Amino acid sequence: MERREIERFKPEEIEKRSFAIISEELDHMGIILQKEQEMVTKRVIHTSADFEYAHTLCYSEHAVEIAKQLLREGADIVTDTNMAWSGVNKRALASMGGEAHCFMADPDVAKLAKMRGTTRAVVSMEKAAAIEKPVIFAIGNAPTALLQLDEMIRERNWKPAFVIGVPVGFVNVEIAKEIIMEAGVPYIVNRGRKGGSNVAAAICNALLYELTR
Repeated sequence: MERREIERFKPEEIEKRSFAIISEELDHMGIILQKEQEMVTKRVIHTSADFEYAHTLCYSEHAVEIAKQLLREGADIVTDTNMAWSGVNKRALASMGGEAHCFMADPDVAKLAKMRGTTRAVVSMEKAAAIEKPVIFAIGNAPTALLQLDEMIRERNWKPAFVIGVPVGFVNVEIAKEIIMEAGVPYIVNRGRKGGSNVAAAICNALLYELTR
């Protein structure tokens, strides 16, 4: 078997080359991304190496510009996993006055979830709703978090500023995504079963890098 030639790049050039390959392959597939959404979708593909996201990522009207404006004004980000929290570029977020939170491991959240017989994701969303500033919710794991957000929208005089809904899995994942897209809040959602904490963080970072790089 013929040995393929290895491409040599400096570390700072690898990401640039990766995005060039993504652009080339999208062109080859005849996929044209909307300009506003292009860098978000490409960063998700970069993170996952999965071009299906070019078809399944859904954006509410002017979603990217709305999210960027929220970040400019110092919005916080709340994630549903510590993995997603770890992946968010907190330095870029802090440069605009924002902070990233994940309440899933908080002792009071675990205690209340056990007492009520519900998930920590549900209680985490309730705790996050008490933050007294605009919040972007980045949900990459728990469909129950999306369902809880929808319940709070319907039953309280409250709305999240923005929802990134990309939980991964099989149980209630697809319906939770469809429900949040009908909740009347701006969103970026991936239809279907795919997603994950890495995807949630990638979307956050795509928005942040548009503003800080």
